[in-house]
Amino acid sequence: MKLLISPINPEEAIAAYEGGADIVDVKNPKEGSLGANFPWVIKSVKESINSGKPISATIGDFNFKPGTASLAALGAAVAGADYIKVGLYDVQTEEQALEMLTNITKAVKDFDPEKKVVASGYSDYERINSINPQLLPAVGLMAGVDVVMVDTGIKDGRSTFEFMDEEALSIFTAAIRDLGLLSAIAGSLIFDDIPALKRIQPDIIGVRGMVCGGDRNDGIKAELVEKLKNEM
Repeated sequence: MKLLISPINPEEAIAAYEGGADIVDVKNPKEGSLGANFPWVIKSVKESINSGKPISATIGDFNFKPGTASLAALGAAVAGADYIKVGLYDVQTEEQALEMLTNITKAVKDFDPEKKVVASGYSDYERINSINPQLLPAVGLMAGVDVVMVDTGIKDGRSTFEFMDEEALSIFTAAIRDLGLLSAIAGSLIFDDIPALKRIQPDIIGVRGMVCGGDRNDGIKAELVEKLKNEM
């Protein structure tokens, strides 16, 4: 499993890097679960760690706006992100998801085929009226994305494990693996979730609050990143 840590600025990015993060994921919690940060922040994070480690960037929790999302995805790619992550927040059907992801992938891959597109569904999809994440592996394959993940849409402290139990997450991860894509699990994860995550074996786990001391609005602490990395 690779560890993805989500800083909001270069200072936090350095803490994530020093703690051993495998992927540094630039986001903006003020704009939602997968809130987008500014292109100059992505650029400055990449420059601040200057390590060759991949940089990820979220582009937002999107409703059905394929054109807007494609422009945002290209912007993140141009700013230096290696992984471009979109949340299908108010996307409700497989047809909508396919159109969104196909166009986002085209925008990114036409610019640089080596960059990776990450499609995120939400474990609490029922309470946000969004698409069931179990439908996304097949859609993601058709659209040409590289990673399919699940997160929580509402950040109220409730974990992905409260909405999808270990069996459901194992089915989700296995379906992604069987299609030759990479899998990721995020969503208010805590240290007590590590044993279950080891059994599920996603390719990537994504965290923020866990390495901020439990409150995602606090800063990332390098010692907690290191602790998490060691427990993984």
